[in-house]
Amino acid sequence: MINYATHCQIRFLYRDKQLSVRQIARRLKLDKKTVLKWIRQEFAKSPRPSRASKLDPFKDQIKSWLAQEDYSAQQVWQRLQAQGFTGRYSIVRDYVRLVRPKPPQAYLTLQFAPGECLQVDWGSWGHIEIGSTRRPLSFFAGVLCYSRLLYVEFTLGQSQEHFLQCHRNAFTYFGGCTSSVMVDNCKTAVLQHPYGQPAQLNPRYVDFANHYGFTIRACGVRQAHEKGRVEHAVGYLKHNFLRGLELPPWPALNPAARHWLDTVANVRVHGTTHQTPVELFALEKPQLKPLSVHPYDVATVRSVAVNSRFRVIFDTNRYSVPAHLAGQTLTLKIYPERLGFIYQNEQVAEHPRCYDRHQDLEHPDHVQPLLAQRQKAREQRLLHRFLALCPQALAYYEHLQQRRLNPRHHVQKIMALVELYGAEPVARALADAHHFQAYSCEYIANILEQRQRQLPEPGALHLTRAADLLDLELPEPDLSVYDRDDDDLDNPPIPCPVP
Repeated sequence: MINYATHCQIRFLYRDKQLSVRQIARRLKLDKKTVLKWIRQEFAKSPRPSRASKLDPFKDQIKSWLAQEDYSAQQVWQRLQAQGFTGRYSIVRDYVRLVRPKPPQAYLTLQFAPGECLQVDWGSWGHIEIGSTRRPLSFFAGVLCYSRLLYVEFTLGQSQEHFLQCHRNAFTYFGGCTSSVMVDNCKTAVLQHPYGQPAQLNPRYVDFANHYGFTIRACGVRQAHEKGRVEHAVGYLKHNFLRGLELPPWPALNPAARHWLDTVANVRVHGTTHQTPVELFALEKPQLKPLSVHPYDVATVRSVAVNSRFRVIFDTNRYSVPAHLAGQTLTLKIYPERLGFIYQNEQVAEHPRCYDRHQDLEHPDHVQPLLAQRQKAREQRLLHRFLALCPQALAYYEHLQQRRLNPRHHVQKIMALVELYGAEPVARALADAHHFQAYSCEYIANILEQRQRQLPEPGALHLTRAADLLDLELPEPDLSVYDRDDDDLDNPPIPCPVP
């Protein structure tokens, strides 16, 4: 008997980690039978001892009767009453259902010629993270019935475009197409299959089959054993490749599966044929039908509306289209890896298909015409405001166009000056600049700056009268120096020192 914690650990390793019974037994050091027992049943306390039943003395007799003949529960009850059984019929009925031997079901072993049949099926394996969300992870498996060569492709959906795309990729991988393809009753292949009547096939799948030249063979309802080769391949993929695998990021998953196919699955010795699928495929490949030069268009087509923000909403994501198509109805072509938008038989937009949710995907070219239109409207409004400044504005703008490379730039600068100085000063400066034939936003800015500049206040002016200049008193000049002799000048007297 194990405890509850060990029971929870067994369930976690089996359901979440996808480990096998043997792997769990090794990890927890338990017997395989113990692990298998607690995988199949819930943990509970030891049951109370059951009460004795009136049927207990007759149980061995009932088993011997059912082993000899397939009696009904009513017949068994009647026989027991003849032997003195006094219990109710319901007790006998429940016990007969429990112990009635089930005859083993026999199946025919199907044989296929090289290139005759391909069996395909879907499989699922939990979820995988895509961006900020999680998507159910599916995989498509196809097995050539003669050689057992396997093809696997992981997808994020099982819709019609994924189904046909996986078929096309499988044919490319095999290098040809078989004469028939065996499928189950999924809606992408079979619309309905009444019991005992022919299957009603999906018209799109029929068109795909006609393009590649194969016939569709639908299995009977709840008769999955009819395509046992691919059923075993799905189980083999889960137990060999996926079990215990830490899923890589989505872009790396299919390359990892392709590597597994080429190095493990298709080069192993098959348990039934006792040869490798690659060896038998060398005999089968010449019998495959050649593929068409033109690949089949696998897109699913639907009509979609464009909202006022020129977006198309698909699978919670918003995809942009050209802005002039706002409010129109487009044709959407859905591929597994991309989306195409058609308007009047012409493709107007294309986006990579996003498997994240609630994302907005905008192409820069779609919004550019709308931005240019709004820019042009803003420029027109700005020009109208400029021409309304003064009567000379029109002539000034014409000269700007003749003399300047970018007249719109000068108009924008001049209108910016209106915000700083006001409309009236700018209009006056514009008229003066036109008078002096100065055509540039720099001239307007210079005029406004000069007129706005504050000059220093002048001081009081003091005038000097001419009469004031005549009142100056100057000392008389000493003219005696001119009367002295030259000798006196050459030998000046030596002054005596003062005692």
